Amino acid sequence: MPKPVKKPVRKLKTPAKPKRPTDPNRAAHAILAEHMSRVQDEPVLDFEAQYREHMAKLGAKGGKVGGKRRMETMTQAHRKRIAKKAAAARWSGRKKDV
Repeated sequence: MPKPVKKPVRKLKTPAKPKRPTDPNRAAHAILAEHMSRVQDEPVLDFEAQYREHMAKLGAKGGKVGGKRRMETMTQAHRKRIAKKAAAARWSGRKKDV
């Protein structure tokens, strides 16, 4: 009986990297041009906007989770003390400077 014929397996070719020039000055120019083309595509956010956005996320997360978890872990006596302190602060009028 004849041997089965093996078909050649085709290997996938990896995409070739763009070749840079051997001259160091031209190579540096090519690298910078490639980098600048990437940087110009990305939107630029100033630090203040990023900071405000991050803090808003933290604040929203803390407000959603914090109070509920705090009430679960607190004892009845501790809750009563906090409520009395809040009521005292609410009903104690401000002292007027006369």
